[in-house]
Amino acid sequence: MRLTEIFGANVRRVRKARGMTLETLATEAGLAYSYMGGIERGQKNPSLNVAEKIAKVLESDPATLFCEPPKAK
Repeated sequence: MRLTEIFGANVRRVRKARGMTLETLATEAGLAYSYMGGIERGQKNPSLNVAEKIAKVLESDPATLFCEPPKAK
């Protein structure tokens, strides 16, 4: 998995766990809805500043959003 895909999957997972819509996340992070969707799909490569904004809105440690989740057994 590429780092952009890992980041996007983690953002989606945390966002959904917080009961937040994609539109709400995008708005609160100051990003376009379509750009945020591209990030979650691993199609966009966000800057570190954007990654930090997203993590802040999600109330998450930015570093954890870049970590590949453990493999299911």
